[in-house]
Amino acid sequence: MPEYVAPHGLLDGKSVLVTAAAGAGIGFATAKRCAEEGASVVLSDKHERRLAEAADRIAEVGKVACSIPCDVTREDDVQALFRGAIEATGGLDVAVNNAGLGGTADIVDMTDEQWNVVLDVSLNGTFRCTRAALKHMIPRGSGVIINLGSILGWRAQAGQAHYAAAKAAVMALTRAAAMEAAPHGVRVNCVAPSFAETPFLAKVVAEETLQELRGREAFGRAAEPWEVANVIVFLASDYSSYMTGEVVSVSAQHP
Repeated sequence: MPEYVAPHGLLDGKSVLVTAAAGAGIGFATAKRCAEEGASVVLSDKHERRLAEAADRIAEVGKVACSIPCDVTREDDVQALFRGAIEATGGLDVAVNNAGLGGTADIVDMTDEQWNVVLDVSLNGTFRCTRAALKHMIPRGSGVIINLGSILGWRAQAGQAHYAAAKAAVMALTRAAAMEAAPHGVRVNCVAPSFAETPFLAKVVAEETLQELRGREAFGRAAEPWEVANVIVFLASDYSSYMTGEVVSVSAQHP
């Protein structure tokens, strides 16, 4: 297992919003890394109790501007989130659209409800947050949006049609948004992890499948959430100033 990388002040003076930042997944790891790198962080999540707990933990290592509950399937919630984030920070520099929902079901057994709920959170929620961020960043002439895709947007896996379709669409949304935003100095990129193991994943994927997925990775293990967060921090920072419309795979998969 690699050692946790020490911060280097890559986000000093920046304000960062992270959706789905509670719990122990990529969202929390990203918010924590951003705070460690000097950012003023706005945390959001649908689960209020876990959100408050996450805010307390991140405040121990950096600055939490505020925490705002938000269900990304509700436009009113998204509007309230961005309005509150902007008021708390004075202007949002980075938006990380991490909220997503998965599950496992073969197409022949999948209901419309199963399909729709995954797309509403993972795709439509990302669209709503991207739209809100652009409406703030374009007039300012600067800003960074980072969406969360998945390696499944490229690679086939049985039982994941809804999730794969949503994440492939997020990648396409990212590229289109990047072209619209570029003339205004706003960058939009996407991170596509292959396999980051989180407590949530263990609840929705059988251990046998997890073992198989670990075996596909070159290092013989899943990524730690903070390893994905490191790439998100890079894209949020000025080190990636010429990158937009890109989908960066955080992957160690071999054929």
